[in-house]
Amino acid sequence: MPWGLIVFIAIFCFIFLYIIVIYNNLVKLKNRFKNAFAQIDVQLKRRYDLIPNLVEATKAYLQHERQTLEAVIQARNQAASANKKAAGDPTDNQAVSSMFSAESALTGAMGRFFALAENYPELKANQTVEKLMEELTTTENRVAFARQSYNDSVMTYNTSLESFPDNMIASPFNFNAATLWELENKAEREPVRIKL
Repeated sequence: MPWGLIVFIAIFCFIFLYIIVIYNNLVKLKNRFKNAFAQIDVQLKRRYDLIPNLVEATKAYLQHERQTLEAVIQARNQAASANKKAAGDPTDNQAVSSMFSAESALTGAMGRFFALAENYPELKANQTVEKLMEELTTTENRVAFARQSYNDSVMTYNTSLESFPDNMIASPFNFNAATLWELENKAEREPVRIKL
């Protein structure tokens, strides 16, 4: 066998193996950010379950604030629906962006709810409400940590997609950039404060 053919075969095998390594790394990074999204999903579902309980527990105290309670439930339902669609395919950037917008609306509605609850001392004294608010605060913290992990995974994945030579492999194999979860409004940047 001529040396030229041997060198050609060796170079071809090296390039082929290198492409496999890059492809597998992209798959690993994609799965990592999808797993990070799944961790957010778990915490959000817990939050979605807590919100109706909290609204129900406060209904008797906030009878005159029906509009706020309905806004919270509506925002919760929209966020849960958007979350379900995004959880079906975390690589669908449009669905994920819609979920992030719905979550922003829910955060705003919950902020108005908590501000309103501050005006009712008897509500603060209710142990059931206190426990639900505490659980919700804990869940909000878990969502924040999961969001940070998700964004870290997305950043690593997107950086790999944009880096040479990975970008040469990513495009033909339809690896698309993932969406970071960025806070949409200033109120979301503030920590959740619940005073009981």
